[in-house]
Amino acid sequence: MMPAYKQPRSVLVVIHTLAGEVLLLERARHPGFWQSVTGSRENGESARTTAWREVREETGLDFPPMALQDWHIENTFSLHPAWRHRYAPDVTHNCERVFALPLPERLPVRLAPEEHRAYAWLSWQEAAARCFSWSNRDAILLLEKQLQTQRTQST
Repeated sequence: MMPAYKQPRSVLVVIHTLAGEVLLLERARHPGFWQSVTGSRENGESARTTAWREVREETGLDFPPMALQDWHIENTFSLHPAWRHRYAPDVTHNCERVFALPLPERLPVRLAPEEHRAYAWLSWQEAAARCFSWSNRDAILLLEKQLQTQRTQST
């Protein structure tokens, strides 16, 4: 029987408060690796459905899928050596779709212990500096502009 490989299509979800605080999660098997919610597509689900499922699985946050903001950004990158074994042998790159989940304030988080060991709410600047992934860092750095746009539209 062939092993079930992960699909090289994933999502990144920047969960943040309207004040610019970002939720980061520390990987359980790789202490010191901090990230936003991430996850691979399963079966034929859409990117939005993947993002919604991953947020629920990794944080316990429950919300309507339409609360996710699709930033219409896709990053393609080489798979990190620590995770390459999860993909078919000929797969070397992943395509990641970026979403955000704006929250009015910090909410309690229920971690999936097999995936993450800790979480932190940080300013967007601190969160960007702590991420091990360049695509995660870059998405968080875009948050300032997104928040400014939202503030301008609400005034």
